[in-house]
This record gives sequence, C-alpha cells and structure tokens, in this order.
Amino acid sequence: MSLTVAKFGGTSVADYQAMVRCANIIKQDENCRTAVVSASAGVTNYLVRLSQAEVPAAEQASIITSISEIQHNITAQLAAEHDLNREIALLLNELTELAKQQSNHYSLQNADAILSYGEQMSSLIFAEVLRSIGLPGIQFDVRQVMKTNSAYGQANVDIEQLKQASQAVLQPLLQEHIVVTQGFIGQDSLGYTTTLGRGGSDYSAALLAEALDATKLAIWTDVEGIFTTDPRITDQARSIPEISFGEAAEMATFGAKILHPATLIPAMRQNIPVFVGSSKEPEKGGTRIQQEVASKPTYRSIALRRQQSLVTVKSPEMLHASGFLAKVFAILAKHELSVDLITTSEISVALTFDNPTASSQHLITQAVVEELEQLCEVTVEHGLSLVAVIGNGLNAAKGLGRDIFQKINDFNIRLICHGASSNNLCFLVPEENANTIVEQLHDRLFTQ
Repeated sequence: MSLTVAKFGGTSVADYQAMVRCANIIKQDENCRTAVVSASAGVTNYLVRLSQAEVPAAEQASIITSISEIQHNITAQLAAEHDLNREIALLLNELTELAKQQSNHYSLQNADAILSYGEQMSSLIFAEVLRSIGLPGIQFDVRQVMKTNSAYGQANVDIEQLKQASQAVLQPLLQEHIVVTQGFIGQDSLGYTTTLGRGGSDYSAALLAEALDATKLAIWTDVEGIFTTDPRITDQARSIPEISFGEAAEMATFGAKILHPATLIPAMRQNIPVFVGSSKEPEKGGTRIQQEVASKPTYRSIALRRQQSLVTVKSPEMLHASGFLAKVFAILAKHELSVDLITTSEISVALTFDNPTASSQHLITQAVVEELEQLCEVTVEHGLSLVAVIGNGLNAAKGLGRDIFQKINDFNIRLICHGASSNNLCFLVPEENANTIVEQLHDRLFTQ
C-alpha cells in the first residue's frame, strides 16, 4: 500500500485558513493517511518562556491567555467549537499547574512537559478541521509509540520499539482514518514526556514514515521548496526541483534552515523520497529529495551558517609526534563538544564549532580553553560564518579557482575545507562579509 506521511510546520497550522489549506492538501492525496503537526505559530515561543524558572504569576497568566486566544481564534470557525474549547481548557489548566511548579522548582522534565502542549492542542484542532471538510481525521497521541530515553530536551528515540509499536497500534488505524499526531515529543520509560530537540517535528515525521513503511514523506512549510541559497540574502535565489539525499544532507548540515540534518537519516535508511513544499502555495510545487536524481550539476546551492568559532591549537610537540590530536579530542569529548571542520599543518590544527542559534553563549568556554592550554597554545576566534558550496563531484572538479576563489579574492578567508566530500567545499569568513560573499558567489555560479 502506498502511504504518504505529511508534516505541517507552525506557520502551516497558524490559523483556521492555514489549517484548511493543509486539510485540502491531504484531500488531494488519497495516500496521505498520517499528518504530523507542529504547534501553531507563536505558541512554542510562549511555552519556552513558561518553561523557564521564576516567571512571575502575572506573566504566566498573560501567556496562558495569549495561547488560549491563538487556539480559540481557530476553533471559533468550527462547528465543534464548544467541545474543542472544553478540551483545550483542560489542557491549559494542566499547563497552568505545570508552569507554577516550574517557576518554583525548575526541572528539565517539567520543561519538556510544558513544551508539549502546543502540539497537543494543534493536533486536536487539526483533526477536527479534517472532519469539517469530510475527511476521517482522528487525533493520536504519538507518545504511545514514540518511546525515548530520559535525556530531556534532546531525547533519543528507540527506533526498534517505535517500529513495533507503530505497526501494532498505529498501522491498523490508517485503514479507516487519517491520523493526526504530534511532532517533537515522545515519552520515556517512566511515562514522562520528552522532546526531541531542534528540528524535532520534521525528525518525528521522518521516523514515523520509516516505522510505517511509508512511500513518501511530505514536509509542508512556508516556502516553496529548497532554494539555491537563502532568498533573504539575494532575490536571485530560486527553488530547486530535485536534489539528492547526499546534497540535501550537506545543505542541512551546513546551514540551510528548511531541513534539519536528522530529518533525512530515517528517509535515507529506507530510501523514502522526501518532498518539501509550501502549504500556502502548493500549486507552485517544491523540491523532491531522493536517492537518485536526473541532474547532477557541479554547483547546486550555497548554504550559510552563522555564529561559528574557530579554535587553533599549536604546539611544536606535534612535529613528528603521535597522539597529540588524540589528546586534543579527548578534552573536547570530555566537554561534549563536536568538531565540524578540521585542517592541519605540521605544528597546528584549526577546528570549527557551531554555536547555538540565538544564544549569546559560545561552545568554547574558558574552562575548555584552560584545559587545552595545559597541552598547547590556543587561539579562539568568534564572529565568523561558514559558507558551503554544495554540489556534485566537487573533490575532482576543475575551475574552482575561477568560479569560486577568484570571486572572493578581496575577502579574508580564515579556513578552507575541501576534498573530504564530493558534495561540499567550505570556508570560514568574517560575519560582516558573509552576505556579500554569498550574494556574489550565487551571482557567479547560478545567474551568469
């Protein structure tokens, strides 16, 4: 049986009109039997605030009222408004009590529970929207099948248990119903709610597609597919009709916001084609991501990842010595730091680190620097951006100097990483030059 799992992001379920558009997308695809939804746009930001410690009671009440208004503006358009509002009120009462507990006694466990309420409410409402246009929608609590460990905030899913539970509990429902369920959340062995971390909703949908042996994963968002670069940087950016898993994985890893890298892992394991399109304008098509594609251009896209740190470690002991890098990486592993790019010379090593988005904190803390300094000389640079040219056969392509480096000859390049992958060429640049560099490279590679 052909089966499509569809995922709808926050802007796609932001209000009644948006939800109806998504419902009609499902109506157009007879194979779409599972819909994974995010919280309505704006709700998660409120919940993040509620999940923090020492939030004043008046602010808590104001946030609960704001969340209620977002959801009630949608339910007001539905015949089942009274019943929906009653169920939402029960959820908001639970949320209010959790927020009070969290404000007094902060815990990661409570934070995850609080963050789950956006998806609980949006899935409840969207199931009713489906019914309102004649589709057999039902809400399903994904925590019945999405079992995780207890790493609150970034829980890991038990893939095998998900597969077994989905086949036993979820699969039978698909015969008669369109199942609406939640992205981003799961449940640990103790029965507590967990969240899957950044990109969790897309990842949830991909995991469910894998567990249900789906033949397609459709991710509906607010843009018409994956672009040659960020359209906010240049209006010359254009949607890409098709892209390989390898290229898409590189794009996601190196900064393309439309997909989180983890999303593609389940799809790649089971060779499930992924479609990315705009729920606002589904008629414009989107991007197909699959194992094999008809076109394999040298240059496919340019990704940009901001807030990068460059750490250079230098020691004469490296010269003709073994084990130095092992010591460096042992220190990084102790602090749970993941290196992105690395280049080496005889006596120095340069490493890049991706700092958390929208955070003032750098991954490379003073404690890390001090420990490294016991081993070698350490230099740390912030305020950098990583530019990644994504394509095919880049490790053997001719003309890179003409196409890329000649174009950015006037800028300071702090690091170049080339040859390790056939799908990318990366370099670090000062943050203040990043947009200009991407715009000029895009003009050279895609519009000339």
